[in-house]
Amino acid sequence: QVQLVESGGGLVQAGGSLRLSCVASGGNIRLNAMGWYRQTPGNQRDLVAVISSGLSTNYAGSVKGRFIISRDNAKNTVYLQMNSLKPEDTAVYYCNKHQSAYTYSSPSPYWGQGTQVTVSS
Repeated sequence: QVQLVESGGGLVQAGGSLRLSCVASGGNIRLNAMGWYRQTPGNQRDLVAVISSGLSTNYAGSVKGRFIISRDNAKNTVYLQMNSLKPEDTAVYYCNKHQSAYTYSSPSPYWGQGTQVTVSS
């Protein structure tokens, strides 16, 4: 099974930017869609952005126009560029290797440890 390690989170002021990275090991992500999710205490884990194996992308409405998901298959890595951050973006961010190549595919049961993003007002 693939292991996922997220990094790049931190504390940033509103309006700032962060770039998250997710490195996969133990398996190739080339043929799978990859998603970024976020979760706040007491809430479910929600999809933020997803990129297919063919580079199609979908975004949650709340982040559209501010976040950009990308992937580098040679590095087995997925990125999330987050711009114009808002306090409501504060959450733990997770990546996931989806079960097939398409943006509408389901996430797998395997998650990394996540990376904390905190946006101060």
